[in-house]
Amino acid sequence: MGQLEISYIIIYVFMFIFGVCVGSFLNVCIYRLPKNEGLIKRNSHCMTCGEEIKRRDLIPIISWCILKGKCRACGARISPRYTVVEALNGVLWLVTAIYFDAVSYPLFIILCNLMTSALVVVFFMDWDTQLINSWVVLFIAVVAIPRIILCYYPQMIPVSHHIIGIFAASVPLMIVTLVSHEKAMGWGDVILMAAGGLFLGVKGILVALAIALITGAIGGLIQKHFSGSSKFAFGPYLSLGIFIALFFGEFLGDWYLEFTGINRMLEDAYTAL
Repeated sequence: MGQLEISYIIIYVFMFIFGVCVGSFLNVCIYRLPKNEGLIKRNSHCMTCGEEIKRRDLIPIISWCILKGKCRACGARISPRYTVVEALNGVLWLVTAIYFDAVSYPLFIILCNLMTSALVVVFFMDWDTQLINSWVVLFIAVVAIPRIILCYYPQMIPVSHHIIGIFAASVPLMIVTLVSHEKAMGWGDVILMAAGGLFLGVKGILVALAIALITGAIGGLIQKHFSGSSKFAFGPYLSLGIFIALFFGEFLGDWYLEFTGINRMLEDAYTAL
């Protein structure tokens, strides 16, 4: 095994471990933000007995396995979802690092992973409460700025496409929100797609919206079958769409334009001008 391969392995292992550690903080955000609780001031504690969790029991994934999913103080069951969120964030960070080549584009990878973690928070928070925290969405928009200015590669997207991306998916959702009086869609979904469009660009965010509509329709039907309710959170599906579009948005967007002939129409119109 060459030195370069070893370097890649070390980077990928570090990326996964650090992603898992960040995932532990994401659990805090998912639980506390809807309750308007501070993220730093209060230490982690058992939800049943209120006992403060000792540092040795805060090791992501490992502590939950050692304690067999129970509180050391009172023996109450600790939801496995905390570990799922930690592992999921680690895996998503690893996938991003491998796909985009963390060695060649480290800054791009960092920004993508920060957005990905924000999407994880949106996913689970909206799933639980049907609310999307504006500060989390604002964080995505803030991360998008250095992505546009500093990270022209590996995805060569013109700045104008990022600007148009703000409105490409958010405006249609805004219209639905206004017409339905927030019954079919919420403002959190609108601002999420605006921030996602700023990061991905116009093609990426439109692909994200298409994926969200398809998966949301399927998920909604499944949920209605089991619960009998047609009301469901759309944020998780938007988050899923944005994440997938991060990898394949430009490719799928170009394929669709070529398949439908829109590309040729635009080229002809541009030539005529």
